[in-house]
Amino acid sequence: MIRRGAVLRAPRTDDEPPLTEEQVRGASPVARLVTARPWVMDVTVAFVVALVGLVGAAFIEQTAYGALVLGIYRPDSGIVSLATGTWLVGVAVGAALLVVRRRAPVTVTALLVVAAAVSLQVAGVLGILGACLACALYSVAASRGTTTTWVVFGVVLTTVTVALWRWEDLGLFEIISWSGVYASSGEEWLEYRGAPRFSAGSRTGSVLLLAVMLLLGVAVGSAARSRRLHAAELVERYRALARQRDDGIALARAAERAHIAREMHDVVAHSVSVMVALADGADAAFERAPDRSRDALRQLAGTGRAALADMQRVLGALGPTGSDGADRPGEPTDVDLPTVVGRFAAAGLPITATGLDTALPQDTSVRLAVLRILGEALTNVLRHAPGATAVEVTLQRTPTTVRLDVADTGGARPGTGGGTGRGLVGMRERAALLGGHVEAGPRPEGGWRVRAVLPWEGVPASDGHGPDADGAGAGADRDTAGRDVADQGGGRR
Repeated sequence: MIRRGAVLRAPRTDDEPPLTEEQVRGASPVARLVTARPWVMDVTVAFVVALVGLVGAAFIEQTAYGALVLGIYRPDSGIVSLATGTWLVGVAVGAALLVVRRRAPVTVTALLVVAAAVSLQVAGVLGILGACLACALYSVAASRGTTTTWVVFGVVLTTVTVALWRWEDLGLFEIISWSGVYASSGEEWLEYRGAPRFSAGSRTGSVLLLAVMLLLGVAVGSAARSRRLHAAELVERYRALARQRDDGIALARAAERAHIAREMHDVVAHSVSVMVALADGADAAFERAPDRSRDALRQLAGTGRAALADMQRVLGALGPTGSDGADRPGEPTDVDLPTVVGRFAAAGLPITATGLDTALPQDTSVRLAVLRILGEALTNVLRHAPGATAVEVTLQRTPTTVRLDVADTGGARPGTGGGTGRGLVGMRERAALLGGHVEAGPRPEGGWRVRAVLPWEGVPASDGHGPDADGAGAGADRDTAGRDVADQGGGRR
């Protein structure tokens, strides 16, 4: 029995075994054995048919004797041996063909039709072949489509009906009527009357019985096919759910890897670039200006501590959630833009900043995006435009957007490397997640410009140096699955 009302769910663990059709059908141990070894059912059906046929052979022998007693056949006609022998041959042929009916149901059905016609033409008996045809049509209906099934059914019924109407002499009606005549009459045989043995009523009954058996075979086979197809559909839907689950897990993992890579790039690239510049400046000023060198080393140590704290937050995001179900920490909540700009200025960038005290929105994701995009843009200037004579940073807030603009005049000497390509991609991804955009490219008058537009809703924070405690971390970790942002920024990364 198929559980049609069951709700399919993908397995929760990779160790859970896959769903099978037998599980959907809720089959018994015997049914599972037959499904695993179908030849067992074929041999069983053939054995039952042979057993019934042997019992029927005794009845057809008595029926033939009864026909002789009633004078329907000549005493020397040999009808008893002919009818009994033909019946037994039909039993053997039908049982043998039923063993292989599963492999070639249509072919077996055709051979049984031929055997039935031959049996009727030779001895006027259909025998057990009618039941064999019903079993063969069951296999046709269970393994073939509806059109094929009904075409085969029509051909079989028409062909065997014509043969029955023309040649049958000993049918079910005669078996019921004549099988006890010999035992009740002793040796008193009637003379051969030479009367025709044709009986329209008897043959009509045989045709109706045949039609009922064939329809029963088709109905049971069609029901079995419907159950099998429904179980296969449920199994396929289950597997589709499992594939969808696996794809979702893979996308989530890819998104998490991209998120971690972006955060690690922001922490490492930004901080290490500043630390390298500070270390170079401290080394250059060590002899002639020890005080400036000491200040640079202090800035270097502060930048390193800040980078270490940021890295710990990123790595902390990889751990499990707390026992209370609270989200794990992963994003910095302190958005101190003047500190970020001052750190790059200490590394040697001639920065002119405007609007850093602008009240940013309370949405932490917007504030963090401003922080990361500003850090990436200044890192690009530090790495790719060393010796730039001016760097302008402008932050503006409108009723619906936050605009950040970072422009430089171009470097006086070659940059320190080509980059990994994550910088501009990361900026564009952060802006795209918020519904904004980032434009990055060379300026007509020389240099490079990064312009970010981030939409926001709600009210601004009370100041520009950190979010409210209640808004910390909200919305910072957004799903990045399915986004493929092309890096078209050109030379800088």
